[in-house]
Amino acid sequence: MHRRSFLARSAALLTASALPRAQTSVEHVTVWRQTGRYGGWPANHGIWSWGDEILVGFTAGVLKTGDPMRHPIDRSAGEAHALARSLDGGRTWTREDPAVLQPPPRPERRAVTGAPLRLPTVQTLPGPLDFTAPGLALTFRTSHGATGAWMFVSRDRGRRWEGPYQVPPLDTPGFDPRTDYLVLGPRTLLVFLTAFKTNGKEGRPLAIRTRDGGMTWERLGWIGPETDGFRIMPATVSLGGEHLVTVIRRRDDTTHHLESYRSRDGGATWTAAGLVAADTGRGNPASLLRLPDGRLCAVYGFRAAPFGMRAVFSADEGATWSTPRPLREDAADWDLGYPRSVVRADGRVVSAYYFNDASGPERYIAATIWTP
Repeated sequence: MHRRSFLARSAALLTASALPRAQTSVEHVTVWRQTGRYGGWPANHGIWSWGDEILVGFTAGVLKTGDPMRHPIDRSAGEAHALARSLDGGRTWTREDPAVLQPPPRPERRAVTGAPLRLPTVQTLPGPLDFTAPGLALTFRTSHGATGAWMFVSRDRGRRWEGPYQVPPLDTPGFDPRTDYLVLGPRTLLVFLTAFKTNGKEGRPLAIRTRDGGMTWERLGWIGPETDGFRIMPATVSLGGEHLVTVIRRRDDTTHHLESYRSRDGGATWTAAGLVAADTGRGNPASLLRLPDGRLCAVYGFRAAPFGMRAVFSADEGATWSTPRPLREDAADWDLGYPRSVVRADGRVVSAYYFNDASGPERYIAATIWTP
């Protein structure tokens, strides 16, 4: 195909993907909402799917109104790391609270209770994991008081969890992980984390790998340079072979946007691939998918008026991106987003995120089921 024809075809696809879809193609549902409570940040926890069975993690805390520029959560009241499960493709959900995943109390909570900091016992992985096992789910969490990361493992679709297992810092200043990984084979896994910068502040993303089922780990490439602001929270897809694309959240001074990086050697080296969304309001991470038709789709929260959730598309493997398509614009303020998404067997997308609206002050977990 001639370059001009290819560019024309790509432009047509991008234009089509940016056009508004019929309202019937978008369905909003409540995953978890409770009066006086704060539900937040699915991107910090992860999402997993097995056909119509979908599992998403989130933080469940207590609402505390006050400073409109800060998250209205009462850190001194304690918080839980919860899961919500759907067995019908995202339309109805049930909350679960696995004991193994509960975090140590934050300093604000310990100041109230007087309890000392008690960390869970870091375990030794008993043997190599089979990352292709049908019911396997992994989540990576902050290793409190240490510099590596904690890995938790479920072998039964998130009903029971094991861990934490230590992921070493690998010659970095330390990790501040969220859950983003790609299974490459029974024993091979790529994990995309955020490390602290050399000054101890967040953050700089990188790729790490295990080739022996999680028994040992190696550091691969840094994703972009260290900057005065931060680059955090990669969301990554494989385009086949060793070709990877990731979208990261970036802040410089008061500028918040999403940018992409590309690796053609399995994560060993990365090159800048351009802006994905030039403005995300006060900043939000992306959820990145490869759709059945080959397009890339990034979903993110928009923390400026009109507050809501948006999606952008690429028909050329991330070289260019469409204008943003609003999924919803009915939030009452900026405190929203942090999505994670999966594609159902019928091609529809389920995007889970936290949200607020004019019906009450609660922050709640919502999901949008939509046709890309």
